[in-house]
Amino acid sequence: MVTVTVDAILERALTGYDLFPEEAVVLLKQNDKSAVGAIRATADKLRQRQAGDTVTYVINRNINFTNICEQHCSFCAFRRDEGEEGAYWLDWARILEKATDAVQRGATEICMQGGLNLQAKVNGKSLPYYLKVVEKIKQEFPQLHLHAFSPQEVQFIAREDGLEYADVIIALQDAGVDSMPGTAAEVLDDQVRRILCPEKINTSLWLEIVSTAHRLGLYTTSTILSGHIETPEQQIKHLEKLRSLQQTAIDRDYPARITEFIILPFVGKEAPKPLRHRVGHDQPILADALLLTAVARIFLGNWIPNHQPSWVKLGLAGATEALLWGCNDIGGTLMEEHITTMAGAQGGTNMEVETLQAAITDLGRPYQQRDTLYQRVG
Repeated sequence: MVTVTVDAILERALTGYDLFPEEAVVLLKQNDKSAVGAIRATADKLRQRQAGDTVTYVINRNINFTNICEQHCSFCAFRRDEGEEGAYWLDWARILEKATDAVQRGATEICMQGGLNLQAKVNGKSLPYYLKVVEKIKQEFPQLHLHAFSPQEVQFIAREDGLEYADVIIALQDAGVDSMPGTAAEVLDDQVRRILCPEKINTSLWLEIVSTAHRLGLYTTSTILSGHIETPEQQIKHLEKLRSLQQTAIDRDYPARITEFIILPFVGKEAPKPLRHRVGHDQPILADALLLTAVARIFLGNWIPNHQPSWVKLGLAGATEALLWGCNDIGGTLMEEHITTMAGAQGGTNMEVETLQAAITDLGRPYQQRDTLYQRVG
């Protein structure tokens, strides 16, 4: 009976309909091998239809400018208090050095995020500090796409300086920010957020800031932190909110929208003990991540066609496998990655272009370099 139900759901998806949330939950709860195989095959067909066979990648560099943070998220092994061992805050020269190295290695994008550092101010204000970070990079390398500052960081700046979210976003755009990472989403369910990240913005605020970015012409990505305490129902609730957000941007003809969806499986090896013990595993469970990858493609693909795994969290082999489960992009070179690595991930901190290309070629698929907004490079 379950197989018939799954078959009917998948057939509806293949005819182009958006799945209802309850249908996606049915798919996500499958553990029958043949049912899971059918879900994978459907996701792969939809990937080919919605995004083509070419696997894309971006040459980029992460710059996490500080790990000093006022918040204490239960999954985070990256944050430090000021003065604590391992705490850091990059100066302007070091930030520029990293940007210079990125350009010399062919990067088209800098991804910049950091902890919520209360000392990161100029003349007592937060926004001027963030603007100075942007201007330092853009003055030296105007060609770089700056993918910077999550919705949480926008809220932090607005709170500290008594500004509206739109004012912060406009100022960052004017300074040279080109797109916004859709991080700090974790799981868009406040019951989960109260345990994972009680000090972070709530679901409605995250959605409001991202929608404001779209309205103002700032493209964003979208993410989910999966594989910890959330249920299948909460995972699909998260996907439903992202789909609705994208539909709003399209229906209202906003000048920007979500460019991609990325699953970020929980890595708990070095995470704070209470959550790590509650979850019960230190590394992502690949089978779970792949099933969610496939269901996300089926549920979101009509609206968000670009789907990406995290090789940092899954390893290159796991990320390559995800290309058979609905992903059409393998991500970026990153050049250095701290947040997940400090949590105990085993995927590494840097990926050479040739390594990504070889992994794609081994699947029998063509590859293509892209920029942050999925335009062809070269």
